Amino acid sequence: MALIVQKFGGSSVADAESIKRVAARIVETRQAGNEVVVVVSAMGDTTDELIDLADAVSTVPAPREMDMLLTAGERISMALVAMAIRSLGHDARSFTGSQAGMITDAKHGSARIVDVTPGRIRSALDEGAIAIVAGFQGFNRSTGDITTLGRGGSDTSAVALASALDAEVCEIFTDVDGIFTADPRVVKKAHKVDRITSEEMLELAANGAKVLYIRAVEFARRHGVTMHVRSSFNHNEGTIVYNPKEGEEAVEEPIITGVAGDLSQAKVTVVGIPDVVGKAAEIFTIIAEAGINLDMIVQNVPAADTGLSDISFTVAKTDGQAAIDALNAAQAKIGFDKVIYDDEIGKLSVVGAGMRTNAGVSAQLFTALSTAGINIEMISTSEIRISVVTSDTDLNNAMQVVHTAFGLDSNVEAQVHGGTGR
Repeated sequence: MALIVQKFGGSSVADAESIKRVAARIVETRQAGNEVVVVVSAMGDTTDELIDLADAVSTVPAPREMDMLLTAGERISMALVAMAIRSLGHDARSFTGSQAGMITDAKHGSARIVDVTPGRIRSALDEGAIAIVAGFQGFNRSTGDITTLGRGGSDTSAVALASALDAEVCEIFTDVDGIFTADPRVVKKAHKVDRITSEEMLELAANGAKVLYIRAVEFARRHGVTMHVRSSFNHNEGTIVYNPKEGEEAVEEPIITGVAGDLSQAKVTVVGIPDVVGKAAEIFTIIAEAGINLDMIVQNVPAADTGLSDISFTVAKTDGQAAIDALNAAQAKIGFDKVIYDDEIGKLSVVGAGMRTNAGVSAQLFTALSTAGINIEMISTSEIRISVVTSDTDLNNAMQVVHTAFGLDSNVEAQVHGGTGR
C-alpha cells in the first residue's frame, strides 16, 4: 500500500460541484489501495476576499489577526471536502495545520516550517480514514499562535507532509495539465513537459512560473520528495518533478526546458556613485538591513570624466518604496546623486539543464529578441538559466518569440481549465 499526498488548489475546490468532483478523485485513489492525505487551499478567491474585508475594517490589520482570519478559508475547504468524501461512503477526517503537526516559526504572514509531527494524521490513516489537511497554515509552539506560510503555502504544506510521512509521491492538482514550456495563458502553443528536474523547476518557479511556488519546490528538492503536477479536471498524466540520483543523466536532455515571464519586479538604479572601494557594499548592506531581497544586479564601469558609476538592481515591486526610502536616507553618507525607480519592467528567463553542454544559447536568445525589436535592459545568468529585463509591454511578445526560436511550439493550443494558474 502506497501513501500518496494530494494537494488541491483554490480553482479545484471553487464551488460545491468542484468539491464533489475532487472528493470522487480522492476516493478513486483510496479505492486503488493507497493511503491518502489531502491538502486543500481556500475555495476560489476566498483568501483575496478575506484580505479585502480586513482592509475595509482596518487600515493596518494586525499580522496575528490576519493569520487568524485567513486560515478560515482553508478550514472551510477541509471540512467540506471531508463531508463530500463521507457522502461517498468513505471515512474522512479534517485537520487544521496545527492539528496536523505543522510547526512553524513565529513570523506571521510568511512563517517557515521548522518541524512536522503528523501523529494524528498517521493515526487516522492507520484506522482506514482519509486525512484532509488545511494547507497554508501552521502553529508556533513558543507563542501558541496560528501562523500562515504566505502565497503558495498549501503547496509547501503538502510537500512537508509528504516528506514527514515518507509518501511515495506528492500530487499537486491544478487547473492545467502539468508543467508547460511557458505559461499557456500567454504562449498558446506551449506544450506539456512529461518530466523535469527539481533544479530546472526551481529556476522556473523563481523566475515567474506560477504552477508551483519556489518554497515548495525548494523543500521537495532538499528532502527528496517527488512531485506530480496534474489537472484536477481530467486524468491526464501530468508532469513529474524529480530529483536526479547522483551521477544520473537524462537521455536526450533538451537544451531549453521552459520559458518564464515575471511582471512582479521593479528596477532601482543608484546614479552617480563615487568610484571608491566599499561603496557597493554600503548600498547592498542598506538594502539587506531593510529586509529586501535582490535579484538581478548590474554595475556600470565608472565614467572617465567624472569617476562616477551607476548600479542597477531588481527587487519585488512590493519592496520598491522601502528600497527607495532606505537609500534616500543614506544618500548623504554614501554620496550618490539620485535614485531612479522603474516598475514598468518584465523579466524573461529561459531555463534548461542542457545549457551546461550546449554552446550558442545566448546568441540564439539575443538574436530572437533583436529580430523582434525587443530591447534588453539587464542580463543575469546561472549554469542553467539566462534572464533578461525588458519593458513590461514587451514581455508577452518576448516570451512567444523566444519560445518559437528554441523550437518549443506545439502543433495544438494548450488547454487551460481555470483562469488563475492555481
